[in-house]
Amino acid sequence: MLTDGPEGSPETVRLWSLTEDTLLEAGDDDTVLAINWWGEFELAGIPEPVRESLSRMLLGPVSMGNLASSVSGGAEVWASTLRRVLNRLAGSVVHSLALGDGRGPLLSAIPVTQSPVFPAEPVPADRLVKLSRFSTMRPDGGGLLLESPRARYRVALLRPPAMLVVSSLAGPVTVAQVAETTGLPEPVVTDVVTFLVAAGVALLADDWAGFAEDTDADLDVWSPGDLLFHARSRTWQKGGSADPGARREGAEPPVVKQIAAGSTFPLHRPDPAELRATDPTLGTLLESDHTCPEMNERALSAEQIGELLFRAARVRSVGPAYLPGGPAHEASQRPYFSVACLYELEIYVGINRCAGLERGIYHYDPLWHTLTLINDDAGGLDGMLDLAMVGAGSHRRPSVLLTMTTRMSRIAWVLGNAAYATTLLHVGALQQVLYLTAKAMGLAAHAVPVDAGDRVDRSLKLEWPAEVSVGECVLDFPPPQ
Repeated sequence: MLTDGPEGSPETVRLWSLTEDTLLEAGDDDTVLAINWWGEFELAGIPEPVRESLSRMLLGPVSMGNLASSVSGGAEVWASTLRRVLNRLAGSVVHSLALGDGRGPLLSAIPVTQSPVFPAEPVPADRLVKLSRFSTMRPDGGGLLLESPRARYRVALLRPPAMLVVSSLAGPVTVAQVAETTGLPEPVVTDVVTFLVAAGVALLADDWAGFAEDTDADLDVWSPGDLLFHARSRTWQKGGSADPGARREGAEPPVVKQIAAGSTFPLHRPDPAELRATDPTLGTLLESDHTCPEMNERALSAEQIGELLFRAARVRSVGPAYLPGGPAHEASQRPYFSVACLYELEIYVGINRCAGLERGIYHYDPLWHTLTLINDDAGGLDGMLDLAMVGAGSHRRPSVLLTMTTRMSRIAWVLGNAAYATTLLHVGALQQVLYLTAKAMGLAAHAVPVDAGDRVDRSLKLEWPAEVSVGECVLDFPPPQ
C-alpha cells in the first residue's frame, strides 16, 4: 500500500525507510544491486525516479507523498515499480507511523524475516485486541523495543503515545476503550494498534471474541522465554549482541582461563597408546546400557579423576584456527567438539570422596592438566553436592561433581546471538565424551539437572554474567552387575 495512511486518519502519517544494513549499487543500465542481511538482489528495469526514492529511504523514514512530489510525470509507473521493489526487499523495509507534528515516528516496525508481509487494514473500533503472551519489551536506543518470536517484525516504540497504547493492551480491550483510557484520539489509537497487529506483536480477536493463540496446543508447550530464545539464538540478528564481524583489538579472550590463587595439584597423565590397546570399542560402549552411578561410600582416586579429565577434556595442542571469511584466532584442540575450536567451557571439580585429593572445589586447567583449589568452604561444597544428589534421585552425595561453565566472551565475539545456544550444544558434546570415557574406565558419569539459582555461581566464585554455570555431571561407580 503506497498511501500516507488509512482514510479518515489525518492525525497520522505512514512512513517508509530501508534498514541501516541495506546497500544499493546502481548498474550501468537500469539495474540496481541491493545487498542486505538476507543476501544480494539484482533488480532490473529500475528507472531513475525509483532509484532516487530508494536512496532517500536509505536516509530515514519518508512519506510516499513526499517521494511522489519529486516525480515529474509517470507517477503510475513510478508507484508500480517502487511497489514491486519494496515487495522484493520486504526484509529491509521499515514501516513507521508518525503524527503530523514533524517530530519523528511514534513507532517503527523493523523486519526480522526475509519476506514479511505488513497488512495495514484498520482495526475495527469494537474488535478486541491484546498483546501476544509471547511479546516482550526492553529498553533500546532511548526507546522501547517490543518483540515476539512469533512476529515478523520487532517494533521500536519511539514516543510516549505509542508506549501508552502498548501498556493498555495487557488484556483484551477495544480501540475505543484504549482511546478512553489513554486520552489519545481514537484515529491515532486505531493506527498504532493496526501497526502492532500488522507487525505480529498484538493479536486481533475473531468474530467470537476469541484469540487463536489461547487455544493453540502447539504453543502451550512453549514458555515465552524458551520460544524467544529459540527464535533469536539460531543465528546472529540485527539488534542483538555485538556484530561477530566487528572484531576489536583485545576482544578475543584467552584460550584458557587463568586462576591466580589457590594450591595447584598436577594430575595423572595416562599413556594414550596403552589406553587404545585396552579400551572397549566404541560400538561396545554405545550398545551397553547407560546406568546411573551408585552413590556409596567408595572413594575415587586422584589417578582416576586425572585419567578422566586427560582423556575427555585436556588441551592437546594450541594454534591458529580460521573462521570462514574471517581472520585467524588462537584456538585449541581437545577431545570433544567445539565450533571453530573456541572451547569456551570451563570445568570445576567438586571433590567429596577422593583418595589423594582433599574435599573442596577445584578448577581444572586443561592446558597444564592441573587442579587448583578455589574454595575449601565445606558449606558451599555440601550445598552443591546436595543439589546434585537430588538431581540424581539418590539419597547419598556423589563422590565427585563436575560443573561446566561458559566464558561467554570467548564465544560471543564470533557467534553473536547464537553464542549461548552453541554453548549448550558444546555442553552436550562434553557430557557425552565424559559419559563414554567414564564407562570405558569402569566408572559412571551422569548428567544431573540442578536448579541452583546463584548458589553454584557463588560457590565457584564466578564473575557473573561473564562466566555462568551451564551444566553438571556426577561421577561415581556403576551399580554392581
